[in-house]
Amino acid sequence: MGNSALKAHLETAQKTGVFQLTDKALVEFPEELQRLSINLRTINLSSNKIEVLPPWIGKFGVLKSLSLNHNRLTVLPDELCKLKKLETLHLATNHITRLPADFGQLFSLKTLNLSGNQLRAIPSQLCSLRHLDVVDLSKNKIQAIPDEVSGVQAIEINLNQNQISQISVQVSQCPRLKVLRLEENCLELSMLPQSILSNSQISLLAVDGNLFEIKNLRDLDGYDKYMERFTATRKKFV
Repeated sequence: MGNSALKAHLETAQKTGVFQLTDKALVEFPEELQRLSINLRTINLSSNKIEVLPPWIGKFGVLKSLSLNHNRLTVLPDELCKLKKLETLHLATNHITRLPADFGQLFSLKTLNLSGNQLRAIPSQLCSLRHLDVVDLSKNKIQAIPDEVSGVQAIEINLNQNQISQISVQVSQCPRLKVLRLEENCLELSMLPQSILSNSQISLLAVDGNLFEIKNLRDLDGYDKYMERFTATRKKFV
């Protein structure tokens, strides 16, 4: 990409607070962005070939939205966790295996997309994100939902297309969880905690494509209670 074209994007970003440069085969996070660290609210560098986020990403103190879908990231720098105003983080289709230890310090985060990465477990750091509404962990290599999940505040958790065969009963204790997506995993019907149906706030449980027929859900204790929540939720949108 030519310097004149980049300069034009930078000038626009300085005026609008939005920098968007997608599908340009960029291999590095543009160093010139440092000059705009105090006024950028949105950065979208999706569909490039970026392998590393620079440490100075932590300087973007007013950044609210960061999109880096479809790049080549393998790790995230600790400095990312300094973005206290970040509300939306899209990192789908990279090669990320873990999150920084201090990821839970992204106190304002509401939407997190980590679909299509290399995670083998649900990151425990998610439990510290008190304002998290939606987290997408689909298309990873996650094998189980652990007890710690009860601390996740999300309204929706997407775990479609993983390798999940075990679910802790604690998932029914998630305080705000309304939508749990578990399609195309490795679940036996006997591994599905009945408390999800009988004693949770979950009103949409998506489990197509597992090791049982959906119709057999009806035979589980608590299914009627689940259907009451499901129906009540649908009526709100009619």
